[in-house]
Amino acid sequence: MEKDLETLIREFTNLRVWAVVGASTNPAKYGNRIFRTLRDAGYKVYGVNPGGGEIDGRALYPSLASLPEKPQVVDLVVPPQVTEQVVQECAALGLTRVWMQPGSESEAAIRYCQEQGIEVVHDACAMLHRRDWGD
Repeated sequence: MEKDLETLIREFTNLRVWAVVGASTNPAKYGNRIFRTLRDAGYKVYGVNPGGGEIDGRALYPSLASLPEKPQVVDLVVPPQVTEQVVQECAALGLTRVWMQPGSESEAAIRYCQEQGIEVVHDACAMLHRRDWGD
């Protein structure tokens, strides 16, 4: 039985280790704002950007495979064509939860996740649904 969006959002936001794919060094970009919002709420957040760089002194990693630990949730802030590639990387790495930020989703990527047993949230913004861990 497939879980409804509310259940998935609650389950995802109760997990603390996230990767933001499309994290940006530009403070005006959503990839930067989402990274900082989650970090400030108490999540352990890894930024992924093939171009490298850093956000507030925290290095960005070139890929999901290069992260020091497996994220519990992969948050995508990239164009739909890139999302379609990243969900394949998630499947190859055994990552089972993907959050597609508004504008990053595609029907093909959503369908791929469902076929691979990857739980997926889309049409919802992690900044609005995050938990505040307060510690």
